[in-house]
Formats: sequence, C-alpha cells, structure tokens
Amino acid sequence: MAHTRMYTLDPALSRTEPLGHGLRLRAWDAGSDADAQTWLRGHLDPDFQRWNTPLKLWTDLAGARESLRARARDAADGRSASFRITDDGSGTTLGGIGVHEISRQMKVARVGYWVLPEARGRGVATRALLLASRWAFAEIGLHRLELGHAVGHDASCRIAERSGYVAEGTLREAMFEAGRHDAFRDVHLHARLTTDEEPPVVGRR
Repeated sequence: MAHTRMYTLDPALSRTEPLGHGLRLRAWDAGSDADAQTWLRGHLDPDFQRWNTPLKLWTDLAGARESLRARARDAADGRSASFRITDDGSGTTLGGIGVHEISRQMKVARVGYWVLPEARGRGVATRALLLASRWAFAEIGLHRLELGHAVGHDASCRIAERSGYVAEGTLREAMFEAGRHDAFRDVHLHARLTTDEEPPVVGRR
C-alpha cells in the first residue's frame, strides 16, 4: 500500500511575506515558469558559480522546478525558508535569500543570498539580509544567525558587515571549491545575535 507523505505547514515559513526597506520577500512558486527561469538564471550566473557550489547544480527548467519543490518541502517541514527578493513597488524579482538549517532546539540557522546581475550595486543583498534577519528573529524566535562565505569574496564580506554580522573567524576547508566536489576552500564565518542592535540601512534603493 502506497503512503503519501503529509506535511504540517509552518505558518512562519510558508505564508509570511517579510516587507521593508523597499523590498518584499515572497515564497518561490515551483509551478511558475517565471520563477523557475529566474531561479535557473541566478544559479547559472558566472558570479554565483564562482562563489557557490551546490550539491547539485541544475541546468534546465525541470531541474529548477524540482529544486524549488524541494525547498517548499523543507519550508513545510520547518527546516528552511527560501524567498524571492522582489522590489515592493514593481514586483520585479531581484534575487533570492534563504534561512536554512533551522534548529528550533538551538535557536540557530544559516543564511544565504544571491542577487541577479542587473540588480547589483543597489544595496539589494544588504536590505534583503536585514529584512530576513529581522523576520527570523521575530517570527521564528531564533537567537543566532550564521553566514559563511568563501575567503576572497570581499563583496559578501561587506554585505555581512553592513547587516550587523560580526566576523568570528575562518573555517578551514568548509566549502567546496568552485565547480568541484573533490576539493575544498576556507570560509569566513559571520554571525548575528537577536540581542545585537540592527544597523541602519545603507545603500541605494
């Protein structure tokens, strides 16, 4: 007898649309061609691939949809939340941001983000990170958010610092080298606590 897996929706992860700083964070829709195309374009971007090596890099729309469906399942199970960063005025998609590896017991999670090429240089990542962090602390009740980026990714380092994520050290060989699963590189670890003061927004809108 076949069993259908049932998911208990977590309202904070499945329905909330954080709003502020000229942005709205919306859930990705695996059934939307536009969302799947944007997800794929973001992950095939050379700058994304230079600094990120997913366990599986999708190269077509079918794969992008499956990746988005997996994230929806994770949100339903309360493990993570993945958002489409949009301009609150026009609704244009600017990139993606996620709160991942959520541990309710330890009240900790990891954050990650990417911005489409045409949206860079406008403070989008900083504003989205501030917004997602505020949401994670207030709505999920987390105490600590961690952010890791490859050593040498100076732009991501500046985004972390502007968003109140304190540099805590270097993790040796903690992520894959670009495009490889058999070699590793060092990671800068940043973190922010719910007790840390939220910095002001800096950057163009």
